[in-house]
Amino acid sequence: MNNLDVKAILEASLPSCEIEVQAQGNHFNIVVVGNIFSGKRPVQRQQLIYGALTEQISSGAIHAVNMKLFTPSEWQQHE
Repeated sequence: MNNLDVKAILEASLPSCEIEVQAQGNHFNIVVVGNIFSGKRPVQRQQLIYGALTEQISSGAIHAVNMKLFTPSEWQQHE
């Protein structure tokens, strides 16, 4: 599994989001920016990502995920 595979899975589950994925073996760094996160606590945001990647995590194709999840306004402040 590579970064493009993970990005494709996330894009299918998180429409209208900007997604960046970097891979180091089976460890993935993910940045997602989207309105889907509005009003959600950090754990709820992470659950959306884990939900999309459940099969790959269970199979061991993905060993670790580091997530940075933002709404568009949070992203503007972050930059």
